[in-house]
Amino acid sequence: MKILYVYPHPDDESFGPGSVMHKQSRQGHEVYLLTLTKGGATKQRHNFGYNIKEMGDVRINEMKKVAKVLGIKELKVLDLPDSGLKEIDPREIEKVITEEILRIEPFVVVTYPVHGISGFHDHLITHAVVKRVFLEIKEKKWYLKRLAFTTLPKNVAEKGEMFRLSHSTDDEIDCVVEVDKSDINAVCDALDCYKTFQSTIEESGIKKFKTEKEYFELFMEKFNPPISDLFQNLPAE
Repeated sequence: MKILYVYPHPDDESFGPGSVMHKQSRQGHEVYLLTLTKGGATKQRHNFGYNIKEMGDVRINEMKKVAKVLGIKELKVLDLPDSGLKEIDPREIEKVITEEILRIEPFVVVTYPVHGISGFHDHLITHAVVKRVFLEIKEKKWYLKRLAFTTLPKNVAEKGEMFRLSHSTDDEIDCVVEVDKSDINAVCDALDCYKTFQSTIEESGIKKFKTEKEYFELFMEKFNPPISDLFQNLPAE
């Protein structure tokens, strides 16, 4: 089956459900990743003397290595304004996401939850736009079945060392995917591909979050107990 992950920045997939992406790939699913910006506006660029464009180009090359590590079938990186999604017409973002969904025809789309985990406005904009696009396409296309939001439970979010992280309640978590050691190793290797972001990766303690479970909310679906796979019990309509 096909699954499309949509995030605003390079490394969102590796800070997030990269281990699940790796598991899905090795299980034979087609994993696609759409990243809306090149991530060039990060303050880390100053440590290397890069301007925004140069940093973006470097991060794209890092992402290409990540795609190989995680087994991503296709990586597409757009050049929307990093840290500036709130300043542009949301219809521009809707258009490019719509084009990708119509081209790929995924059964499942994954993005950030409403709280964005870190609360960064690019995350919040991405959530809102993807949700709107999902609803519009779902009414017309048979293949689009599920919208999932990668998230954290409270006990995991409280372990954050660098950022204050938001979480979902136990009742809001509808899917808990268990991964194995090879998947955890893969996402840690993916994080290592981001050479220009290593200080943040180390300070955040993100690798401590990479355990055998990843958590998701499912939009307009409720499972209690949670299902164990993003393709499990897909809606018929």
